Order: sequence, then structure tokens, then C-alpha cells
Amino acid sequence: MTHKKSNHHPSIDYNKKDFGEDFAWGVSSSALQTEGAYNEDGKGLSIWDQFATRKNKIYKNESPAVACDFYNNYRKDIELAKQLGIPNFRLSISWARILPNGTGKVNQAGIDYYHKVIDTCLEFGIQPWITLYHWDLPLELEKKGGWTNREILDWFREYVEICIRAFQHKVKYWMVLNEPMVFTGAGYFLGVHAPGRKGISSFLSAMHHAVLCQAVGFNTIKQINPDLQVGTTFSCSYVTPYSASAKDRMAANKIDALLNRAFIEPSLGLGYPMETIPFLRRIKKYILKGDEEMMKVDFDFIGIQNYTREVVAHSYYIPFLNAKLIPADKRKVYYTQMDWEVYPEAIYEMVKKYHDYPGIKKIIVTENGASFPDEVTNNTVNDSDRKHFLQSYLQQVLKAKQEGYKIEGYFVWSLTDNFEWAEGYHQRFGLIHVDFKTQQRTIKQSGWWYKEFLENN
Repeated sequence: MTHKKSNHHPSIDYNKKDFGEDFAWGVSSSALQTEGAYNEDGKGLSIWDQFATRKNKIYKNESPAVACDFYNNYRKDIELAKQLGIPNFRLSISWARILPNGTGKVNQAGIDYYHKVIDTCLEFGIQPWITLYHWDLPLELEKKGGWTNREILDWFREYVEICIRAFQHKVKYWMVLNEPMVFTGAGYFLGVHAPGRKGISSFLSAMHHAVLCQAVGFNTIKQINPDLQVGTTFSCSYVTPYSASAKDRMAANKIDALLNRAFIEPSLGLGYPMETIPFLRRIKKYILKGDEEMMKVDFDFIGIQNYTREVVAHSYYIPFLNAKLIPADKRKVYYTQMDWEVYPEAIYEMVKKYHDYPGIKKIIVTENGASFPDEVTNNTVNDSDRKHFLQSYLQQVLKAKQEGYKIEGYFVWSLTDNFEWAEGYHQRFGLIHVDFKTQQRTIKQSGWWYKEFLENN
């Protein structure tokens, strides 16, 4: 399916200095999506390594086994980030590279590898921001129940402690989890992501344990080194009802609660949004005495990751929620290759929503970007759609900043094209094009635009 073309190209009347001196600019990536080397130098298998071997789980049965081969190309890719003038690089650590069995014996080669990556960032004057968990659970832990097993609180604590003790002197910024709503919802409820489990009880137990692990991770880091800056990241979509009818509005409220509130509110001491989503009451059976207190976290910052908005209608046929998403192509709006509507105001609305929670100190957009069908012609990728996407979303980030909202950074997803989970390799989000057959890198027009924007003060 091709995306609907836009006639709208934003007029850019802002520059970098409008965002202020201390605004953090960067790009994001993750280990599983870029590293490859899935079984090299002592690394254990992750749930995604296993999921990719199951038939028809991933587009064209593609696999992250090699991906961008960042494991061997890290120096070249970080040098490209430097060439683009990017001051901050968000990456993740592969749990199974550090602890091949998820717990127990540490793989020193894994520690050494991340030291090299971090040292290369620092050598090029780039600040590394590290995500501790970006969806690649060690397979050995999944065999014991993974996120549905409460023992994950201990497994995760052990892993976090090893990482912090190893890298605390070099890395100041840490994110505990990446998008817990997505890895629990897609992985343990819908079964479309690894580990491919389905059902309400898998989902609710995984969800509760992920909320607890956000706190466990934060507290573990702060106990070792209180000076580190610690946050977590939340996926979020601006949700609007399909019509003004009471049923559509109620359906939209439920989807909003699930996508945008279910993970942040318990962390802020507000509990789960059970009034809005009654089926969440079933989570009570996993909540032990003291958990409500234990879930609370005083994050230094939160990362929000916004790409689009969702338009929601009432549906009798969808269990638990009685709500369905109306796809962008059915609504005849401009959308990306992911069938996600291009709706720049969404990012402004999400900054505003999270700012309004008491206890939020600062917000950083830790992911924003778009997939379009890119082609290399004469060593050039003319991706004007992506450039205009980034420009129009940034305009809305600036609007939030100028209205006094606590927005203090923006990271593009992603530095390079990569393995896009169940979508395989045909969805390209990078500022840099990767030919996955030859590993050739080509900076896209959007990458050159970002460089110019970052340098033109």
C-alpha cells in the first residue's frame, strides 16, 4: 500500500535557538533493531531471535539476525551521527548480551562491547542516552514465564545493577523501559510481537510486573548513583472520537486510558485507570500488599514517543473495550507507509497531557519520525515527505515549549533504517538509508536537513 500524498508542506519560520540553549537534540535506536550478531561473542538468544524463526510472524519471514550489523559497524554509524552534528544518541543494551541466560553468569564480551560503543560516542562528542529494556527479553527468562512471572522483578534488578555498575561513570542519562504498553500489549495480549502470547491474564500480569519494574529499575539506579538522570519512555497517541456520539466518545476514552494512562498513572501514585476500563479490575489478583506504594516513581524526566493520532469508534464486537480504531486510509487523510495519519498537532496534545500530571519534572520526545518508501538514486535519497513530517511535528513541539510546557528535548526515530519488528525491513524510518544486502549507508535529504537545522543557530 502506498501512502496518500500530502499537498501540505509546512513553512518553517523557526530555528534551533528558538528552543533554548539547554534543549536536548538527538536520534534514537535500539539494540535488537540494529546490532545483528545475534549469537556472537557469547550473546544468548532473545525472544525476538526466537519469534523471527516462527513462520509468518514477521513480514516476508525476515529476521533481526544481521539487521544493520551495528555490532560491527558501530564506529562507522556513530561517525555518521557526528557528521550530521547530532549531540545525543539514544541506544539500548541487549539484556541477553550481558546475561545470556537473563540471570547468573555475566558475559564479559557484552560489557566490553558496550564500553566500546559508549567510548566511541564520547570520543566524537556525543552524549549516550541508554535504554535498559527495549523489548529483547532473554529467551531463557521467557521459558520461565517472562514478564508474566513476578520473579522478573529480581531478574530485572540484577540486570540493571550490572549495567549501572559497569557504565555509570560514562553515561549520565538512563531510561528504564521502552514503551511498556506496546511490549505487553502486542507481545502478551495480541500475540503480534514477541513472545507471541495472547490473552487477558498474560497481558495483565505482564503489565503489572512492567509497572513494578519501572520502579525497581529507577530505585536500583538511584541507590547505586543518585547523580544519574533516570526516566522511562511511554508510547502515546492523541485519541479522538470518530463522531460526537456518546458511544464513540466513551470508546475513545477507553482507548486513551489504555494507550496513554495505564502505565504512567500507577507510577505517579494514581493507580490503574480502572473506572474508565473496567476489565483492568482483573489486575487486582496480581497486586500484592505494598505494591501500590512500590509502583510509585519520582522520575527525573519522562520520554514520550508520538507518531500519530488514533480515531476511535464504538464497536459491539471488540471484547473488553467495545472500541475500534478507524484506519487512516479509510478516513482519506494523509498517512505514512505504516498507515499512520500525519497529524502534527498530536505531539503538542501529548506534551500538554503529560505536562498536566503533577510530579512530571520534564518531558523529552524520545522518538518521533515517519516511514516512507525511500529509494536511492545517484547516491541520493530525496525523502521530502519525511523532512516535512519532522518539520511540522517540530513546529508543534516548539508551540508547546513557547506556551510554557515542560518539554526539553527531541530525538528523531531513527538514525538508520533498521529491523522494524513485525514489519521487517520494508518500513524505513532512518535519516540514513541502509542497503541491507550490502550494508551501504546513504544519508537521506532529511538527514542533511537535520544537520543544517542543528548547525544553523
